[in-house]
Amino acid sequence: MGEPLAERSIRSIEQAAKLYHRLIMLVAPAGMGKTAVLQEVHKRTNAPLFNVNLELSRRMLDLTERQRVLQLPRILSDVVDAAQADVVLLDNIEVLFDVSLKQDPLRLLQGLSRNKTVVAAWGGSIDGEHMVYAKPDHPEYKRYPLRDFLVVSPEASA
Repeated sequence: MGEPLAERSIRSIEQAAKLYHRLIMLVAPAGMGKTAVLQEVHKRTNAPLFNVNLELSRRMLDLTERQRVLQLPRILSDVVDAAQADVVLLDNIEVLFDVSLKQDPLRLLQGLSRNKTVVAAWGGSIDGEHMVYAKPDHPEYKRYPLRDFLVVSPEASA
């Protein structure tokens, strides 16, 4: 299959340092080992690893729906900034796609990646020149061109 995804991810961290958005998307469908890859990268680089669903759920539990919509970007930024590390690993980002939160997941991640390198697990696929989340008829469906970030995926060669 070629170079392991953890190794490709670590190599991408070095490449991302030269980019405007220091964002690396680890793209694979659910159950394909993204968490294991991030755990391996964490073990080898000591970069902090966050479960985004868990961190945001804890911090937004007592907020109204409107407050969640307005405060989610700041809360996510606070979680990442608290790490005080140049590289952060984000797993379980599905909450960012929740339609009620009215967020653009890629834009949120790109914003975080201006100040530090972000490696995020994207539970989706590569479709030609696009990164896809969910099916076209699903309310959380997102499709983004493969630009302004690096991609590590079993579907994309190194």
